[in-house]
Amino acid sequence: MATGRGFFGSRNMRRRVPRWANGSVLAFALALIALGVTAGLRETGLASFLLDPPAEVVAEVSARRLPLCGSGGRHTCVIDGDTFWLDGTKIRIADINTPEISSPSCAAEARLGHQAAARLSQILSSGSFSLAAADRDEDRYGRKLRVVMRDGRSIGDTLVAEGLAHPWEGRRLDWCAG
Repeated sequence: MATGRGFFGSRNMRRRVPRWANGSVLAFALALIALGVTAGLRETGLASFLLDPPAEVVAEVSARRLPLCGSGGRHTCVIDGDTFWLDGTKIRIADINTPEISSPSCAAEARLGHQAAARLSQILSSGSFSLAAADRDEDRYGRKLRVVMRDGRSIGDTLVAEGLAHPWEGRRLDWCAG
């Protein structure tokens, strides 16, 4: 019974499927979408933490006191909830953003910013920690970008869990809304 009909109907059925619908074009399209998503994540800064976990440890810091910075010289002290001086090097914690102290947008941000700074001082002063490389070595202000770790856990995660920080999303978030 050679009628020319297969499981899906006539032999000509295969010719009606557009060439772009074959597997290689579909795979190419999915690859482009994945690249677009990855590029978008890289623009926001999330890629370094979602796609590439914190890199090698660049420094081990022994236990020492890191008080809040005063009006005098700054060598080893905490500036705010996500920035501190360590042996004369200014370090920005790369995986979080905390409320501003120097130019807050509202009283609530100033209050929370002081709490975040005090908590960071307490955490950093309570034992040794390590500094892991971030996606870039420095930010546009010349601060070293580092993920601060203790016992394999980000100190930034602790501040986020306590409501004193947001995960870094490539931009500052509003601390005064709602």
